[in-house]
Amino acid sequence: MTIDTLFQIFGQLLVVIAIVLFVLLILALILGRTLLKKNILIFPRLIIFVLDVFYSPFKKLAKILGFDESLVDHIGVEVRNNVNENKFSKIEPKDKIIVFPHCLRNPKCEAILDETGLVCNCCGKCAIGIIKPKAEKIGYRVFVIPGSTFVKKIVKNNKFKSVLGVACYEDLNLTMMKLAEFNPQGVLLSRTGCFKTKVDVKTVLEKIGYEENSKEDAYYLNSYKNEIDSNFCENRENKNEQIE
Repeated sequence: MTIDTLFQIFGQLLVVIAIVLFVLLILALILGRTLLKKNILIFPRLIIFVLDVFYSPFKKLAKILGFDESLVDHIGVEVRNNVNENKFSKIEPKDKIIVFPHCLRNPKCEAILDETGLVCNCCGKCAIGIIKPKAEKIGYRVFVIPGSTFVKKIVKNNKFKSVLGVACYEDLNLTMMKLAEFNPQGVLLSRTGCFKTKVDVKTVLEKIGYEENSKEDAYYLNSYKNEIDSNFCENRENKNEQIE
């Protein structure tokens, strides 16, 4: 067998591999969109495999086909949520943590930063301050981090079996990917960015299994229309007087 023949076979193999990869990416994209549009999950392990191994090519293909690149991360979050939901629900709250991004905090936040992240004092001026005391009441540990490097510190310095993360599309998908062994659940920010972001508070509370047990709980959740922003929080004291 000559060298020319070997190069020819090698070239043909590369073409076959490229075609198989392209078909695989297209199939994963179709299955992912089916999940997002119809809530039908098919071959979840295949989708996760493609996301984990071919993440960058997958995003480039989505862009070439005219989709927003965030679609790939959205698919990743929803597939992992579906796959891990049952295991997550069976783990005791005391063995689970919640990780919030610091961009959710109020512009006037006075929380200090230590080795675990921001130390929230539950002032109630942002979504974190509303969710944190309720989560801790049922056993969760809550962390507010200014960057992904803090995730490594949390994993290294804390014992836990599962995690709920709140973040934007890409950060949440990549973090869930890295923490796959902890059966993660994720909640996407309803308004992204680096400042004054928002999250659906009801969704977070439902994920952690918190149940409304007072008129005040129901009042705040309904009044915020499932989202908390800093302007509304400044009137909280007046709202308390109305409840009483």
